[in-house]
Amino acid sequence: MKDRRTRLLLLHDSPHMTRPLLGKLLQIDTSLHYPFSRTAAQLAETLSIPLSRAQSILRHITDPNIMKKLDIYIHKYTIITVFDHTYPKCLKTIPDPPYVLYTVGDVSLFHTPLSISVVGTRKPSAYAFPAMKSVLIPIIQSGFTIVSGMAQGIDQFAHTLADDYNGKTIAVLGSGFQHIYPKNNPSLYYRLTQKHLVVSEYPPDCPPKKYHFPERNRLISGLTPSTFVIEARLKSGTLITVDQALEQGKDVYALPGPAGRVTSEGCHKMINEGAKLVHTYHDILEDWLEKFE
Repeated sequence: MKDRRTRLLLLHDSPHMTRPLLGKLLQIDTSLHYPFSRTAAQLAETLSIPLSRAQSILRHITDPNIMKKLDIYIHKYTIITVFDHTYPKCLKTIPDPPYVLYTVGDVSLFHTPLSISVVGTRKPSAYAFPAMKSVLIPIIQSGFTIVSGMAQGIDQFAHTLADDYNGKTIAVLGSGFQHIYPKNNPSLYYRLTQKHLVVSEYPPDCPPKKYHFPERNRLISGLTPSTFVIEARLKSGTLITVDQALEQGKDVYALPGPAGRVTSEGCHKMINEGAKLVHTYHDILEDWLEKFE
């Protein structure tokens, strides 16, 4: 007899299941017995989905080969579900929490007392990296865990600074572990798995999809009390992260850049709309300690 946690993993692994549908099932029956004890027609009616989709879900969750695949995942990765006491408390309070997290590395970093998300453009200017070093190195050395998305540009440099200066960092992926994206820096990914923490809400065999990255951004902001933005265009994924941080009630800090530069426009807009302007690391550190000590 499968336990509740296993039932959740089987449902979560189904490509025909979504978070809203899984949430609906949990509202109906927190034990998740319901889909394992109903016909496809009953499931289709309850979830308001086509019969063919309900049939696909039931085939998936009753397939013994899927259970064998999950057994491999369980031995290879640390899987944290919303039922587990190790699930990050900060994610339980966001509007759309993940039900399952696949992780590699140090899961205790989920519970670090000091943390900040760092996000920005994939194509930073020459101004960005020196400015990041001057602000982030003292913050890292003050014991803050850096959370970012391992994208090229600002994200990868934030992870690298944490690693280089004996800090800690969490990378949130937009794909499963068998499809690491981006592929440009495998050595960084390896270091993150060995010394830090890599996390994904997608099953390991799930390849990256365009809509995963806006979804992923809500976890980057959700894992920390505040988000620091370093260079962003007016229309970018970074601003999606900022919107999600604000929706989650988090603080937003922004680094101003040279006037007239497209990579500065997003940060300048945020500052005009109320984000805290960051001149030096003191602007983050003193404000953070005052609010969260």
